[in-house]
Amino acid sequence: MQLSYSKRKKLKAIAHSLRPIVQIGKKGLTEEVVNVLDIALTDHELIKVQFVDFKVEKKAIVGEIIEQTGAELIEIIGHRAIFYRENPEKDEHVI
Repeated sequence: MQLSYSKRKKLKAIAHSLRPIVQIGKKGLTEEVVNVLDIALTDHELIKVQFVDFKVEKKAIVGEIIEQTGAELIEIIGHRAIFYRENPEKDEHVI
């Protein structure tokens, strides 16, 4: 899934007021964290992830998140990342 520039820009604006749903901490990207990310993406479609630890390795972890969840990275701002994955079963979508 490749989002257009205008859709990506709209998602950034929507995500601005969101609080991080998931935090990547001491244990890194575990199977449980991936499961929580998958559930959050299914429920919300657009989520923020906070990097408490692994701040230097965040780009590698973001790549793993994309690979394991099928989400698309919208933006990395500081120690937070914004992800989007459309839920085809949902009636109302974020965009």
